[in-house]
Amino acid sequence: MSASDKSGTTHFGYREVPSIDKQKLVGEVFSSVAGSYDLMNDLMSLGIHRVWKRYFVATAQVKRGDRVLDLAGGTGDIAALLHERVGEGGELVLGDINGAMLRTGRDRMTDRGLVRGFRYVQCNAEGLPFPDASFDLVTIAFGLRNVTDKEAALREMLRVLKVGGQARVLEFSRVRADWFRPLYDFHSFQVLPRLGALFARDADSYRYLAESIRRHPPQDELKAMMEAAGFARCGYRNLTGGIVAIHDGYKV
Repeated sequence: MSASDKSGTTHFGYREVPSIDKQKLVGEVFSSVAGSYDLMNDLMSLGIHRVWKRYFVATAQVKRGDRVLDLAGGTGDIAALLHERVGEGGELVLGDINGAMLRTGRDRMTDRGLVRGFRYVQCNAEGLPFPDASFDLVTIAFGLRNVTDKEAALREMLRVLKVGGQARVLEFSRVRADWFRPLYDFHSFQVLPRLGALFARDADSYRYLAESIRRHPPQDELKAMMEAAGFARCGYRNLTGGIVAIHDGYKV
């Protein structure tokens, strides 16, 4: 089933909005938070997001010389880690629908001295501007939940993968332990918006981010969506008790 229903609406956090409006609304959120994105990630996760991302990249099926597409590339955290894996002979394409996030990522990569082997493409994950079988690996970290038509994005990820290539999704998921959920909800809906107001001058965007996590398909549902999109050997691994999960699928 598509992320948008037959009446042409979809969810934006806990709100129902016209499907055609979601992309614009999500864009406003990330344009607002682009400058403070890394700081807020550290505050929200107590720095654990860096460990999640390192594990995500360290366990990816990628080798030197590979061509990799990192969707929702944001501020370049995943791409910088992938660069260590593919080496100078590889190529990394950072794709993001939001121009402000993409510019922030490009500037930060340049500041790190990471210039060669990178391309930056403003694109919609639902309709990628790349030929079939273009990449050895496609990744998307903390971005799939913001896509209006997730099924279309998954099909596009499969299309641009080479045979034998891997797709990886790192995303917030459903906490497994019942006892932890009230604490997690308190952090998400009480602490997080206050941090957003204090450090990013934007409580509403971080309230949306907390809501979007709850509306994202949980582990088994996302696995089934990947299988329906045509991926083979799909699986997932929970990290930090299911706060996030890594989903894998392969093109055969």
